[in-house]
This record gives sequence, C-alpha cells and structure tokens, in this order.
Amino acid sequence: MARLDDFRAVTGPQKASILMLALGEEQCARLFSMMHEDEIREISAAMAQLGNVRAEMVERLFTEYADGVSQAGNLVGSYESTERLLQRTLPRDRAAQIMEEIRGPAGRTMWDKLGNVSEAVLASYLKNEYPQTVAVVLSKVRPDHAARVLALLPEGFALEVVMRMLRMESVQKDVLDGVERTLRAEFMSNLARSTRRDSHEMMAEIFNNLDRQSEARFIAALEERNRESAERIKSLMFTFDDLARLTPMAVQTLLREVEKDKLPIALKGASEKLRELFFSNLSERAAKMLREDIEALGPVKLRDVDEAQSAIVVLAKDLAAQGRIDMAEGGDEEMVI
Repeated sequence: MARLDDFRAVTGPQKASILMLALGEEQCARLFSMMHEDEIREISAAMAQLGNVRAEMVERLFTEYADGVSQAGNLVGSYESTERLLQRTLPRDRAAQIMEEIRGPAGRTMWDKLGNVSEAVLASYLKNEYPQTVAVVLSKVRPDHAARVLALLPEGFALEVVMRMLRMESVQKDVLDGVERTLRAEFMSNLARSTRRDSHEMMAEIFNNLDRQSEARFIAALEERNRESAERIKSLMFTFDDLARLTPMAVQTLLREVEKDKLPIALKGASEKLRELFFSNLSERAAKMLREDIEALGPVKLRDVDEAQSAIVVLAKDLAAQGRIDMAEGGDEEMVI
C-alpha cells in the first residue's frame, strides 16, 4: 500500500476514499449509491486500509481537486457529451442502452420509471402481453397508476389480470428480473427512441427556476412575440402559489419534510390565502409559532423569498414523484383553500 505521507504515491482509489470520508457519512452514502458495484468494492477496499490520514494530506487533495475543476473552465453537460464519454469507456451497445434509459422516463428503478409513463402508453403496450406479466407489472407500480392503466385495458383481459393478481403470492426474484429485462429491452428502449420532450415543457421547467422578476420579464416579452406559446408555458409551470391546489393531507406531508427555516421566509412573500392553508394544517400552537416567526423576520429580500419558495416547490415535486403526495391538476374548482 502507498505511504500516505507521500502525496505522489497515493493511488486514485485512495484519493477517492479520502475525499469521500472527508465529505461525511451521508454524502459518502449518496456517492456509493451512484456507483457500480466494482467501483464500490475498489474504493471500499482502499478506504478500509487507509489508517490515519493527516489533515495536510486531506487539504492537499481538496486543493488538487479544486484546481482541476477551475482549470476546466465552463462545463456543459448534455446528452451528446455524456454519450461521447460513455462510448470512450463502455462497449457501444452498453453505452446506447444507458443513453436510452436516461432519455426515457425519470426514476431510479424500472418501476419508478414505469410510474412516470403515461397510463395510455403503458396500457397500449401491456394489452399485448401475457396477463401474468401484466399482473406482475401492476403489482409493482403505485396503486393509483395501476388503477388508471387497468381501466384502459380491454375488459375481459383486465379481469383476467385482476384474477392473476388475486392469486399471486410473492413473485420469485428470477421472474421479476426476467420481466424487468423484457421491459427494459423492449418497452423502455422503444419509448426512449420515440419520445421527444415537448419544448414548452422544457421551457416551463426552466422558467420555474428563474427568479420572479426574470420570469415576469421573459413571460411579458414572449407574450408580445408569441402569446400562444406564452400561455402554454404558463399553464405548464408550477409555482409556489399552485401549492394552494394541494389537499390538506398533502400539505401536512410537505410540512413534515420542509426545512423549518425556509417556511417563514417563503410565506413572508405569499398571499394571505396560501398562508392560511399552511396555518390550518398545523396545530394551533405550531401555527402561532409560525406566525410569530414570520413577523419576527422583518424586511426580507425578494431574492431570498424566491429561493425559499423555489426550494419548497422542488420538494413538493420530489414528494409527488415518490407518490407521497398528489399534486392536483385543474382549475379553481379543485383548489383547497
């Protein structure tokens, strides 16, 4: 093993393990979750044999990393640049498979991805599969999504699927792996090739991340140039004010997860109606404390309000993607006030 008092002799896996340990257990675990099993094994082996590492060594490693990043100049991440990097390190067919998965629906696992596929698209594919296969798939996705898919299947076929699900016990791992491989090879790859992201959806997501003044400026300019596109983008955007559409149960889930220091700042710039929605889903004591926290803030920069509100919107979207809350769609008739 390299002597850790000689910086030039420290190996790549040792450098990686030192940096990860310095970041702390939580960040280290997140990095491991994104690595291949072979990488985890190699870095873990180096980590276990590190022994004591002097603070000077850690500082020098971080300096080397920072210098390397700063010399790189501006970085541009895109599908094309990612694909080029993959093709330099992986066989072409494996790189193509990974890119198809990336371009497909979002989600960490195959079942997460299926949960983000339109029920009409998923039902159209599943109606040509064996009822047992469909039963396995519907048992793995969220119940609300499974219900919508089931309703779109031919009635006789759907009933057969229901019967298979009722008789189904725990699915053997090799069966589940086989279904997953088939879905990845046939359904997801075809979906990724055929799906092109709507440009208005992309712009709505970008506008959601603008500060309030920049967003208003771009929307106003776009309305003058192309009112139809501007209206469509606005309809696709989800803003802090749209949290008024959440059910009380969803608000309570959001309140349990939100960073407590961000909520008063976010509500400082919110409408009274939206404030009351949050207050009404807290206990009387907690609501009183939140009101006092808001009043104690004094003047708050609009930029800080925007950042806090944006963080809560991102959290709400993450919870919705996990199936923990339902972000209701529609107009005023569906709002909860």
